[in-house]
Amino acid sequence: MTETRISQAAVEETTERLSLRERAIVADIDRVRVLSADQLQRLHFHELEGTHRDRTRRRALGRLVTANILSTLDRRIGGARAGSKGLVYTLDRLGQRVATLLRNGDPDAEPRPRKPGEVTERFLGHCLAISELYVSIHEERRQSEVPFKFAFYTEPESWWFGPSGIWLKPDAHVVLQTEQVRDRWDVEVDRATESLSTIRGKLKRYLDQATSPDVGVEPLMAKVLVTVPGEVRQASITEAVAQMPAPAEQLFDVVLHERAAAHVIGELGA
Repeated sequence: MTETRISQAAVEETTERLSLRERAIVADIDRVRVLSADQLQRLHFHELEGTHRDRTRRRALGRLVTANILSTLDRRIGGARAGSKGLVYTLDRLGQRVATLLRNGDPDAEPRPRKPGEVTERFLGHCLAISELYVSIHEERRQSEVPFKFAFYTEPESWWFGPSGIWLKPDAHVVLQTEQVRDRWDVEVDRATESLSTIRGKLKRYLDQATSPDVGVEPLMAKVLVTVPGEVRQASITEAVAQMPAPAEQLFDVVLHERAAAHVIGELGA
């Protein structure tokens, strides 16, 4: 079946009707591709309390789904018993056009949007782990005594081509900035689904770039954060880093997923 084209006028009219919170929801999902209901609640409804927060989140997200701005994946976190909190949201076709308008001022600035398709459990878990880092940095920033700004990029915006001719394709690129300092991190989210030899190969590409004679050419090398699901995996990758030549131990930080946001903020300006 041929999909009906969404006119520019319809996109602009829809965008005008969105509240600031709704626009922020669209922008966040556009940035990280998928967000769970729980992650969206922590980002955009955290100031509310108890059942009022749950009801408000359900109504707000339900309106965006009914308007074909958001779409929910068939696969839920925790299965069907998880209820609405287990839903995972992505941008529907209209939402993709709205996001393009918010980013570029022109809803037709990017290729024609596609209806969201289903994804594998492994791919979804990886995407949600990246989204969790984004959400956690927001939460840590609310509690931080040092004010800072941050930018968060996911694939393919996080990729870059090094001056030595090496493609680096981190899962995310994070920039944190205070009035005095600016830190940059390339992030590799490891879920222990790949072999250690594959991980070593990924890290070697970063190390090759860091030791390239052209490393002084922009863009300057970011530190690399490797996030892992448990202490056994952390020890294995840390040992692999220790066996690599300098400056590997200064280039790579290996931390648990749940510690990643606190780690990059704690390192800010260190």
